[in-house]
Amino acid sequence: MDRENEKVAAPKKGRRQSAPGKPGRSLVFILIALVALTGGMFLSGHTTPRLGIDLAGGTSITLEAKNEPGQKNAINPTNMNTAVDIINNRVNGLGVSEAEVQTQGDKNIIVNIPKGTNEKQAREQVGTTAQLFFRPVITQAPGEPTPQPSDSASTGADKDKGKKDEKDKATDKATSPTSTPTSQGRAVSDALKDAPTPPASDKDKDGKKDPTPSADPATAKLQEKFTKLDCTDKKARVAAGQGVKPSEPTVACGKSPDGKTWDKFVLGPAEVNGKDVGKAQATINQNSGAWVVNMTFTKGGSKKFAKVTSKLSQQQPPQNQFAIVLDGDVVSAPSVNTTLSANAEISGSFDQESAKDLANVLSYGALPLTFHEQSVTTVSPALGGEQLKAGLIAGAIGLALVIIYLVVYYRGLSLIAIASLLVSAALTYAIMTLLGPTIKFALNLPAVCGAIVAIGITADSFIVFFERVRDEVREGRTLRPAVERAWPRARRTILVSDFVSFLAAAVLFVVTVGKVQGFAFTLGLTTLLDVVVVFFFTKPLMTLMARKKFFANGHKWSGLDPKRLGAKPPLRRSRTASAPVDPKEA
Repeated sequence: MDRENEKVAAPKKGRRQSAPGKPGRSLVFILIALVALTGGMFLSGHTTPRLGIDLAGGTSITLEAKNEPGQKNAINPTNMNTAVDIINNRVNGLGVSEAEVQTQGDKNIIVNIPKGTNEKQAREQVGTTAQLFFRPVITQAPGEPTPQPSDSASTGADKDKGKKDEKDKATDKATSPTSTPTSQGRAVSDALKDAPTPPASDKDKDGKKDPTPSADPATAKLQEKFTKLDCTDKKARVAAGQGVKPSEPTVACGKSPDGKTWDKFVLGPAEVNGKDVGKAQATINQNSGAWVVNMTFTKGGSKKFAKVTSKLSQQQPPQNQFAIVLDGDVVSAPSVNTTLSANAEISGSFDQESAKDLANVLSYGALPLTFHEQSVTTVSPALGGEQLKAGLIAGAIGLALVIIYLVVYYRGLSLIAIASLLVSAALTYAIMTLLGPTIKFALNLPAVCGAIVAIGITADSFIVFFERVRDEVREGRTLRPAVERAWPRARRTILVSDFVSFLAAAVLFVVTVGKVQGFAFTLGLTTLLDVVVVFFFTKPLMTLMARKKFFANGHKWSGLDPKRLGAKPPLRRSRTASAPVDPKEA
């Protein structure tokens, strides 16, 4: 009987409530993470978090998308993302390098423009519907300013040679399917005439060359503007088509087919607009296997497009091209070989991305969406600096109060809590800094408030763990087994508490728009980091400290003094089984 009891009692003798594991590995993991994040900050060149409009100063515009009358279900992710791309191009056209354009919720677009930008101009750019037009190409040339020839430097031989070269180029134009740049003033002037060819009587009686239409002030001004236009200058590109009506000719810039250089154009009056496009889609041509863009026009648009393509197909390059102009920029200038009507296919050196981009541009002109300003907030840099200073002061006061409470109540244990808070703060700072250039996260005032609230959430996790340990000490256990027995219970409580906080942050992020999302994002991020710090730093550090005499012996300044806690007498383990013995067998 005794041997049976020994066999049954043997497994219980070596059983442990919770294995302490290897705390050193967890601490090394946290150290590596801190070093990696800090190194990433310096390597990326961003050592401070990106500040939002309310802290750095600038203008924040909230746009709300609405269906046009008679349209339904037009507000969808595809249309909203296309609108974001268009508005982003507009804002960049203002010379703003750090503007943010992003969707908020299902039907809002937030445009954050840093300080130094004209607010009125920005609102005009982002608050209007995109203007998409199809304009015939009159002249095309490289995007740099056209050099003016000097008469004094030219000899008769040079002039004859130039005429011969021009004649050769004209022959090449007639035989080549691709457009050839030309910057001759006569070409612009002739193309802008109402009559396709000038009558013979236009020449003077003296046999001199007829006066070129460039004598017309409007035509001369357009020619001068085209000659001086530098498409490599962003401001010049934006200013080129400003204030031009659709019924007037204009100059514009566009990327060359290789995407590396710029071309400049003289364009005729708009013959078709974006509303005439019914649908545009990027597809693969079944015969060639290449990416193309298919367009379908409305009933009215088909008639307009057939009329203009009938004229263009009879012209020589580059005047057989029509330019697709979005907000003054030429996004594509395909040539026309035949009369087209309701359907058209644009082919070229497209890949999947470029074909989809062009299809989105064409689709946006027909989007049944309009945007209305929901709110406009302007913050001066001085006010933003004051708000940032006030937020940092509030955070410092909150952190100081938490530290004072921990030192007074937990004494030696406060060292573990303070170290954990510092690690959590370092991780939060590094991650927020790196999120700026990666996902365009900007630290605004509500986000600072979320970080301040997170101090209390993080401290709450430490308090739960410390109180569980102290409860075990009150039961009469020594510190090392008390830490291991307290951890499973504290762990469940911490996870449930953090899950509720994270769930609240996630719901707040989804249902709100604007700056409130900064608060929700920061709260959710710090809640996740709280779990990481408690599991990989606080618990392992507590395990190591439990092996030190200062804590293990319950020093009065350790925060774990058994007398101060009113602990019971120490528990003693029995080596034999404590099963009751039957008196009859005894």
